Amino acid sequence: MKAVRFFGNKDVRVVNDLEKPSPKGDEVLLKIGGAGVCHSDLHIIDEGIVSGVTFTLGHENAGWIEEIGEDVKGFKKGDAVLVYGPWGCGHCKPCQHSNENYCDHQSEMAFGGGLGLNGGMADYMLVPSSRLLVHIHDLDPVIAAPLTDAALTPYSAIKRSLPKLMPDEYVVVIGVGGLGHVALQILSEMCGSTIIACDITPERLEFAKKLGAAYAINSTDKDAAEQIKKITGIKKAKVVLDFVGASSTIDLGTKVIGLDGDLTIVGLGGGKYEYNMNGLPFGVSMTNPYWGSRTELMEVIGLAIQKKIHIEIEKYNLDQAVEVYDKLRHGQIKGRAVLIP
Repeated sequence: MKAVRFFGNKDVRVVNDLEKPSPKGDEVLLKIGGAGVCHSDLHIIDEGIVSGVTFTLGHENAGWIEEIGEDVKGFKKGDAVLVYGPWGCGHCKPCQHSNENYCDHQSEMAFGGGLGLNGGMADYMLVPSSRLLVHIHDLDPVIAAPLTDAALTPYSAIKRSLPKLMPDEYVVVIGVGGLGHVALQILSEMCGSTIIACDITPERLEFAKKLGAAYAINSTDKDAAEQIKKITGIKKAKVVLDFVGASSTIDLGTKVIGLDGDLTIVGLGGGKYEYNMNGLPFGVSMTNPYWGSRTELMEVIGLAIQKKIHIEIEKYNLDQAVEVYDKLRHGQIKGRAVLIP
């Protein structure tokens, strides 16, 4: 079968000689409908955060069940499903609470399919346990695949701050890319706070307004923080969601977050923050959440089925994977690219 394989630093190739897997026990073989292309892949390909192993890329996966192992219950051939991305041990306390993204044994394991183990940029994907599958009902797997990260990650980050996102408050979203453009839709549906979006291009700022942002600020402006504080007034923002994570965006977040606010850094931009007592208002929580839980993925699917969120996608075939990653490096993908076998 065909697959997009990672062979080591900056070495990604499309191969045609892999054997089609056969499931046993609680394993499930998935015929891939679509595999999302995520910026996190570039951290693997270009920066070597996963080394010493060869595997198939793709951690945003959806498709149809092709074959099941003898112990699988609740799924059958032909079912349309998503693959929950972060694979934990399945037995520790966080995993039992559906939080495999915070598995106690994460430091001892690969992060999941496409992140050290074989992912879904292939004709077929072998999923090690049926617990990692979620029914998507009538959703198209091609469109649904990015929900597993591009929607789940911002949803989980927003959900933890919902009690603070009241109608008289302000929320700042930094970065209107693959995750940020979905975050704007989720915020519009789930809270009454005034949304302020930040990005570096006029096109994305205009896009942000179409997705629910009341204000759009160019984060490269020297007075970007002052522009935001002019909108929020003395109280500043109650929640800042940084989907970039560079030093410059973290710095912007610290300048506009208010007392007892949540400064949530989702992006993996490699930024740094040097803490000091006067650097943040009192009561501020600075967090770096990772992905989301399996039950939250079910909730995300509910939003998608109700057409309350959608992901802008660009469709490509597997043979275009290297080209797509190059486009991603240069910021030429709007929303999410999806590879289709």
